[in-house]
Amino acid sequence: MFQERLKEVAGLVETRLQKALADDANQPVTEAMRYTLRGGKRLRAFLVMESARLHGIKDALNAAAAVEALHAYSLVHDDLPCMDDDDLRRGQPTIHVKWDQATAVLAGDALQTLAFDLLSDPACHHDPAVRIALVSGMAKASGIRGMVLGQALDIAAETAPDPLTLEQITELQAGKTGALIEWSATAGAVLGQADTTPLATYARDLGLAFQIWDDVLDVEGDATKVGKAVGKDSDAGKATFVSLLGLDGAKARARALIDDAEAALVPYGKDAETLRECARFVISREM
Repeated sequence: MFQERLKEVAGLVETRLQKALADDANQPVTEAMRYTLRGGKRLRAFLVMESARLHGIKDALNAAAAVEALHAYSLVHDDLPCMDDDDLRRGQPTIHVKWDQATAVLAGDALQTLAFDLLSDPACHHDPAVRIALVSGMAKASGIRGMVLGQALDIAAETAPDPLTLEQITELQAGKTGALIEWSATAGAVLGQADTTPLATYARDLGLAFQIWDDVLDVEGDATKVGKAVGKDSDAGKATFVSLLGLDGAKARARALIDDAEAALVPYGKDAETLRECARFVISREM
């Protein structure tokens, strides 16, 4: 059921994102935006759509598309030579490789603003207060209190005299990866003007497990399946969940987090089964 729903959401979001750019001129920046918006698991969009379904919201497509646009922006900038300097993303050349660095920066900037445009559109929700709550939440999740903070901590760690501790890596990843996953999982409750606590708990455990599994894949993943280079963290001597916990320890920690994530969904009963399947997928994926 999860895989079918994930595929369904991916198709809907792909159509919505391409429609958002349909009237824009065919210039390099727009083409780069369209290029980077194609593909991907659409896990964050899935979390938006499923959390919305739990709260009786029939149309959460703008919010789902918004988080994928914002996520795409973060990937474009993350791949730049001044950041992680990656040549491949989702098995394809990264934007700065296919075009150039200036186009990559501008495409990323435009994708970020597209996300907020989608959230502020009345089509997202009829109540302006709800739209403002979504915009405010995404700003916090993606800015200096969230994703940007995580990336800044990651960059600082590269030249730090000592490797990061487990607590420090957990804080870093809570911002870099976890904050946007939490926004996605709670967006449906915000749209439904309901309590976000159970889904926030679920998302925090899910987000940390997701990053731990990324570290696992960096060690034992197949680059052709992962869609980008593997082994970069160990080659660079970076502290990761695997380097601190060991491969088996990291896997065990990820499994324990997924158990906790599933437990947080108890208030929703059987209606949350697809979200439980999503949690199990996070620590079984090969990409």
